[in-house]
Amino acid sequence: MSHTAHIPSHRKPRQRASKSALRAGVAGGVLSTIAVAGAAGPAQAEPVTQTIEMPTITSGFSTAVAASAQATQQVALDLETQADEDAAAEKAAKTAKKAHAEAVRKAEAKKKAEAAAKARAEAKAKERAERASRTAERTTLSASSGSSDSTGSSASAPSSSSNVSGSAASIVAFAKAQVGDAYVSGGTGPNAWDCSGLVQAAYRTAGIDLPRVSQSQSTAGTQVSLDNLQPGDILYWGGAGSAYHVAIYVGGGEFVGAQNSSTGTVQRSLDYDRPTGAVRVL
Repeated sequence: MSHTAHIPSHRKPRQRASKSALRAGVAGGVLSTIAVAGAAGPAQAEPVTQTIEMPTITSGFSTAVAASAQATQQVALDLETQADEDAAAEKAAKTAKKAHAEAVRKAEAKKKAEAAAKARAEAKAKERAERASRTAERTTLSASSGSSDSTGSSASAPSSSSNVSGSAASIVAFAKAQVGDAYVSGGTGPNAWDCSGLVQAAYRTAGIDLPRVSQSQSTAGTQVSLDNLQPGDILYWGGAGSAYHVAIYVGGGEFVGAQNSSTGTVQRSLDYDRPTGAVRVL
């Protein structure tokens, strides 16, 4: 026996190398080739483990992901900016529409105001013409009453068949001249009256001072029947001493009075609004 017979050999049997290669091939596809190459010689095992550069692949992937995230963020910012611009444009459109509507409203209001001013001017001109006509009528009646006083005869009111004295004619003429004037509570002329203000002013033309309010005017003279009225008599509505309205009888079954804010000063038949009683001051 050789003196080296008991020393085991350091060479691997080929059969074991084949089995290792087979196992490696079954275990891992491409890695089996690497395993076989490693079994053929220890010098080739080390380079194989260094050919996989995972850090380089991972680094490139991270860069791509980062770039994709940045691109996504930019798209989001762009969309947000576009949304803000769209909202601003919508707000500007609404503001412009509102401004246009306001301009149209102001233009219409101005047009209406101009039309109303024109109507008022026309009404005023008409009122002045009517007042001039009434003044002329009053002057004529006053002249007629003066002629009647100087001759001792009586004159008739235009709308009455009764004889009218000078003072009564003056009162009637004044009252008729105010027909068409406005009614204003507390009004005492010259273009607006309440009922007792008109009666007081009419009697003042005859030199007679009456109390200011209708309650006192309804007891300022002698009570007379409505069937025995004379031009110039004071008509009242309500009780004597508690009347709420007064007017002047102008003859011919008619009266003149400042009725209310809707009608103003009017000349009406007694049947239009039958009075409660009458009082004679003259």
